[in-house]
Amino acid sequence: MKTSRIPGFYKLPLEERVRIVKEFADLTDEETELLLKTGNLELDVADRMIENVIGTWPLPLGIAVNFKINGRDYLIPMAIEEPSVVAAASNAAKMALPGGGFFAETTEPIMIGQVQLVGVKDPEEAKRIILENKDQILEIANEQDPILVKLGGGAKDLEVRILDTEVGPMVITHLLVDVRDAMGANAVNTMAEAVAPTIERLTGGRVYLRIISNLADRRIARARAVFKKEAIGGEEVVDGIIAAYAFAANDPYRACTHNKGIMNGIIALARATGQDTRALEAGAHAYAARNGRYTSLTRWWKNENGDLEGYLEMPIAVGTVGGITRVHPIAKLCLKILGVKSARELAQVMVSLGLAQNFAAIRALATEGIQAGHMKLHARNVAMAAGAKPEEVDLVVERLIREKKIRLDRAKEILEEIRGSSGS
Repeated sequence: MKTSRIPGFYKLPLEERVRIVKEFADLTDEETELLLKTGNLELDVADRMIENVIGTWPLPLGIAVNFKINGRDYLIPMAIEEPSVVAAASNAAKMALPGGGFFAETTEPIMIGQVQLVGVKDPEEAKRIILENKDQILEIANEQDPILVKLGGGAKDLEVRILDTEVGPMVITHLLVDVRDAMGANAVNTMAEAVAPTIERLTGGRVYLRIISNLADRRIARARAVFKKEAIGGEEVVDGIIAAYAFAANDPYRACTHNKGIMNGIIALARATGQDTRALEAGAHAYAARNGRYTSLTRWWKNENGDLEGYLEMPIAVGTVGGITRVHPIAKLCLKILGVKSARELAQVMVSLGLAQNFAAIRALATEGIQAGHMKLHARNVAMAAGAKPEEVDLVVERLIREKKIRLDRAKEILEEIRGSSGS
């Protein structure tokens, strides 16, 4: 039976970690070799992905272990440059295991396409006309993507809103589109473009913008977990985490950094699997401010047993078909390692990872402070930036940490001392 519980995974040699992931995800020899290549995105592929290509910009790809979500074990690929994030997620997932791991769910994958109508004399009448012709408008939208409709998706409904703006009233039509396993931008934008002329003809107004909204508040992912007080350091730690949450819930300055910690995990997985990270970021922060005040995306409380419970709810628009998920070789490979069968399952893993990352961050803040977790890995980066050779890195790191002066200038001085004493 496959398990994500791999004690000492971080201590193993890189090749051994790859071997474990190969067996877990049933990777082929070719796929395994691709993981070990430093330049795993060929330039001719990159040149077809964006414009004006001159090279590629690789990131470290790590694996978060210990994750059990809805009773299933996952190894979670994370592409990120920030030290301690992967380790923190893995440790949080381990602490969640006594409570059963994470439990996640998602709503139907409904995305919103917006059609902006201006120049109508009577906005209320225009709204009435659009709603009266809803079936015709939806039919035109669904003609654009018969395959999506055949798969059970397509334009399902529409809504109409009236906005009073500094340039006059606007009538905004929302197409509600079930995009199935796609992120949905291309399908939704095509439908919005297609219905615009009909909306103009029916109302006598003029359509300007026809585009998807990244506030995907109809496509919600939720995760919850129970952290047993004994597993996380006792009742005092539980109280400290709840106090840290309360700070974020009531102060936008703290909430912004609190939510950034959630996105550390979500964006690392999104990047690894070829998702639109900017859309996810924008949607998350807009959702955090949906009630008119920016606040925490998570909630934390103490249950009747004195254990810590956490809950994360946010929009997550991701896809397992289309986009670069079928073009980028590492994105394809990461989806295979993850083993998800649908976009909704990917979103469930992603929101669980976000909850784990938030727990790890606020637990560190409420106990030893965030720098303790970062210190050693940050020191290694500083040592390498100072020019330390592989055999010198540990010596420099040990001195930097002992002196509590993790600075580039000090690392260079230590390096000179080490080389001077060895006569090199």
